Amino acid sequence: MRFTTFVAWTVVVLTTLSTVQGAKNATTTKGSSYPTKSGIEIWVDPATPEDRRTYTSSRGRTWSLVMSDEFNTKNRSFRPGDDHMWTSLEKPDGVNGALELYSHNMTSTKCDDDDTCYFYIEIRDEVNVIHVYNMYTHPPGYVDAYFYYRAAMVQSWNKFCFQGGMIEIRAQLPGAVTKESGNPDLAQGPSGKVATKGFYPTWPGIWMMGNLGRAIFSASTNRMWPFSYNKCEPAVFNPDNQRISACNDNPGYGMHPNQGRGAPEIDLLEGGGLAISSSLQIAPGMPLDYRLFPADAKGKDVTNPYCVYTYDCLTPGANMIDVPTAYYQKERGHKSWYQGLRYGANNNCKQNAKEKQDYETVAASVKKGVTQNTCTPTTCPASMDVNGDSDFMDNSKTNHWGINSNGTCYPIMNSYMGAYLCDPDNTNENCESPRNASTPKSKSMSEFNYQMDAISSNWPIHLGGYTDFLIYQIEWVTGKKGYVRWMLDGSPIFEVTTDAFSNVPQNSKKDNPEKVMLEEPMYMIYNVALSRSWGTTPPNAGSECRGDGNDPVANAICDSFPMYMKIDYIRLYQDRGDDLEDDNYMQVGCDPESHPTKKWIDGHIDEYVDDDNPWKEVSGKAFCKMDDDCTIGGNVGTTALKTGKCVKGRCECTYSTSWGGPRCTTALAGSTSTSASNLSSRAYGPPMGLSMGVAGVIVFLSVVSVYMSMISIKKEAALLTKTAAQAKMAGSMVDDGPSHNHSTGQRPKDNYSQNFV
Repeated sequence: MRFTTFVAWTVVVLTTLSTVQGAKNATTTKGSSYPTKSGIEIWVDPATPEDRRTYTSSRGRTWSLVMSDEFNTKNRSFRPGDDHMWTSLEKPDGVNGALELYSHNMTSTKCDDDDTCYFYIEIRDEVNVIHVYNMYTHPPGYVDAYFYYRAAMVQSWNKFCFQGGMIEIRAQLPGAVTKESGNPDLAQGPSGKVATKGFYPTWPGIWMMGNLGRAIFSASTNRMWPFSYNKCEPAVFNPDNQRISACNDNPGYGMHPNQGRGAPEIDLLEGGGLAISSSLQIAPGMPLDYRLFPADAKGKDVTNPYCVYTYDCLTPGANMIDVPTAYYQKERGHKSWYQGLRYGANNNCKQNAKEKQDYETVAASVKKGVTQNTCTPTTCPASMDVNGDSDFMDNSKTNHWGINSNGTCYPIMNSYMGAYLCDPDNTNENCESPRNASTPKSKSMSEFNYQMDAISSNWPIHLGGYTDFLIYQIEWVTGKKGYVRWMLDGSPIFEVTTDAFSNVPQNSKKDNPEKVMLEEPMYMIYNVALSRSWGTTPPNAGSECRGDGNDPVANAICDSFPMYMKIDYIRLYQDRGDDLEDDNYMQVGCDPESHPTKKWIDGHIDEYVDDDNPWKEVSGKAFCKMDDDCTIGGNVGTTALKTGKCVKGRCECTYSTSWGGPRCTTALAGSTSTSASNLSSRAYGPPMGLSMGVAGVIVFLSVVSVYMSMISIKKEAALLTKTAAQAKMAGSMVDDGPSHNHSTGQRPKDNYSQNFV
């Protein structure tokens, strides 16, 4: 039997040599990953129903399922190294006036008594004081930061990324919606428009970011977030503000010369309270000459300085873009903001006859010009965007973009249009807190100051979004014919096309930068935050939830903690057609040849991790039903080679030094050395010892056979080593650049100096 085993392994190794290249050519994933023997996609959960494996896009094309997680296994851990796709954080949130800590133990998976299983993030009211290093103080130093809640952030950063596709997530948002809460919105039923903001105190997010920036690790996002800009135009935008600029001939770290890179953002949903935000975050943003006129907080709007968010400013032009029409035309002589944005209704809400619109009436008003300083249902589209698309929606002959023909919940242009980002030493007057000239520089980071844009709509949500699961979707297509479309269970809510990016308004100086449709490899993020500075806040924001305990409404809301965001599943579909344009990428991977990231991240790893959040490679752990879900297929799969097996429903790699990836179908290579002694750590399949066993048997049989076998083994070893090294390096034959100049030494424990704002 042992001799039979040795011979079988010899056949496996030799067959692998001749067929592995064919398997590589057959796979749709880049690099050194190969098909599974069962045929299941590397990132697809086998629990996804068969009738949900394809999707018809809004443009009528059939897209295929390439990733899914049904969250059907309870008690999953997302700590670093524990999951093939997701990683939870142990970190204080340092942005947007956050009030919460993120912790590993606030997220997992659960199955209810009715067998409904889901991913969840728990939000708990809990007071903590953390000693953190703040780079934005002068001088930078440690401060005590108070946090009054604990929640979670879970990312697929540097594990699972994609360029283009349709993401579908079935989710339930957190809120105080039990009978005990006393929430008055409950009386309206699931289709009632949410109206009582205080009972929805959290800020849930389901979003994507470019892999070159890791969310809430600010050292990785400075001058990286949210750039989607690939031009070298120093007269239009200072390239020093973009860390990887198209003006750079030699960026190093595997980056392509003269390719502008960044970490833009797409929010599937963000926010809570009365409305959900669907948005893109991009940079560089439009100059002031293309934005809303600022409210006169020292004059006409002195008593209402935040009027821009309630659309009732007295300052001309401070409520809506190009309203009043004549005022904008006189002051600027050109259009402002992004043109042709598309808005659609949330028809899950109850109808309100007072909000119904007639297209002809609105179109006539816009054509004539809006004369008032604000909008009404008869003078402006329901979106309050007079520059939005008003053509027929898709194939409809009755419904127009931007027109609330049903009188249901309708998205409006978000009056938050972005922020001006600066380093702590910057004195630019547009900075939120410019450094006083008499204050010494801290020199804590590179200098930068630039505008970023949020292309965003806020759409009112019905109570069902908090009491039940809704299906949220995004279609994202890269390239000149690209677009991003937000949908609620198939119905369009908001859409931004590439034309809106590239056909921007210009003044006589032509100083408005033209961005590219987002095309970075992006990863998924789930989180729930709380803040004292957003539109929805918890009771007594900035202190303990119950305050002095004398407010019965606040007490009822606080008694509703812990709250939960739940996700039933996530699915990603992509267009696998062979007729796609060159700039329509539709691919999976965090380090694609078109937009590499690995060498940059490896060369700056301290910016992406800290002692509580290390980076750990994960082999196996994809969900499986059979061993064939966890082993290499194609022609190689016809041999006895088994690179992994299915153990308790998850893949476990048999040869951890040779095969990795979620399904043990990624060929690993350690060194490019060609010595036979090192082969077992680099070659495909079993260790070299088994092959040497075969040689021993042959020696026993014949001296001639020994001689011939040794020659054969030497050739096999060289070929195996070469093949493994080529597999590892496929698609990454770019100069490392100056990566050796960056230290990867140990950091002091609990050092948040680069990663907390």
